[in-house]
Amino acid sequence: MFNLKFEKEIEVKGHLIDSMILTRIFDKIMDLNGDFEVLDFSIGKEKMAPSYAKLLIKGKNKKHLEQLMEEVSREGAVPVLIESVMLEKAPRDMVMPDNFYSSTNNPTFIHKDDWIEVENMMMDKCIVYDQEKNRAYCKPVRSVKKDDLIIVGEKGVKISPPERPREGVDVFQFMSSNSSSERPTQHVARKIGHDIYYTKLKKGRIVVVGGPAIVHTGASESLAKLIRMGYIDGLLAGNALAVHDMEYALMGTSLGMYVKDGTLAVRGHRNHMQTVNEVFKAGSIKEMVKKGVLKSGIMYECIKNDIPYVLAGSLRDDGPIPDCITDVVESQKKYKEILRSVDMVLMLCTMLHSIAVGNMLSSNVKVIAVDISQPVVTKLLDRGTLQAIGIVSDVGAFLPMIVDHLEQISKTK
Repeated sequence: MFNLKFEKEIEVKGHLIDSMILTRIFDKIMDLNGDFEVLDFSIGKEKMAPSYAKLLIKGKNKKHLEQLMEEVSREGAVPVLIESVMLEKAPRDMVMPDNFYSSTNNPTFIHKDDWIEVENMMMDKCIVYDQEKNRAYCKPVRSVKKDDLIIVGEKGVKISPPERPREGVDVFQFMSSNSSSERPTQHVARKIGHDIYYTKLKKGRIVVVGGPAIVHTGASESLAKLIRMGYIDGLLAGNALAVHDMEYALMGTSLGMYVKDGTLAVRGHRNHMQTVNEVFKAGSIKEMVKKGVLKSGIMYECIKNDIPYVLAGSLRDDGPIPDCITDVVESQKKYKEILRSVDMVLMLCTMLHSIAVGNMLSSNVKVIAVDISQPVVTKLLDRGTLQAIGIVSDVGAFLPMIVDHLEQISKTK
């Protein structure tokens, strides 16, 4: 059934058992009707010690073996006999070679005389090799230039899949599953508060991706306080978050409803449009702050504390306000600039922007997604952001818990 000509030895290192890496490799081979032999297997006997396995992968023909190798390589396996990457020039701007390598969001290396780590790692992009600098970059198709050297095929590509942490007490060690509503909410909030605190203590960067429900649920003051306390390094959102945040700051309502008591304001249906008009009158959010029109809220704290933000437009936007970028490609570019070198991302009640940002992140970035709707969190995980921790909770109750805990930590330090 299997021909000796269609065999290849592979090896894989890491926390193969507790991170289920070896199990996933076995499953993928069997799912594709391949065969394998375990030639060598040594287990790390200390918590930080990696395990090692050498396998012989067997396919029915050349194409079948290539398919098997492609699948196991996505789990971090590499051939024992290392091959150099294959390169082809881009035929023209914004066009990749037919057999281009499609990236994952995991840390990736290419072999060109030696292993080179790919920079700016994101999923569903191509990898461009700079011959002069001997460096490799992840690039979206719109950034590809004619004659760029692009990685094709799977040869000479090595992936480091995420592993379950072995040490520590932060939320990422605490959680045993990625998404659930059946968790002790206050305990989880404390864990996240600790993780935020120690991320900043190590000079890490934290970015928030937010939706208008932050305002609707009464959590805007908590997010504003997080910015004021110095925990947030960037804000990514749409037109709606900014408009409703400013509506609340100017009139105490969100979509015409008083946030404090849930009652409807007289003619409240026009409040958000009145807010949009106020921004146009001033010229921008920054000008509203400068002129003393806007005196509180999320956007106010971003301006006062010089925190960069990007508001990405959509078809449903009212206005949109002058600060909102209506060019989708330009919005994506600006999002990526703020996400550069980020260590943690808090995704708060926005499915559209959370999934978009998830596609721009390397898998070694910590992601916490909070939403009252479980399908929103599940969709984020299903779209490839597997490192995300999903918290199914009301952000209006959850975010204040985190802020309270951070204030307690600050008092004791």
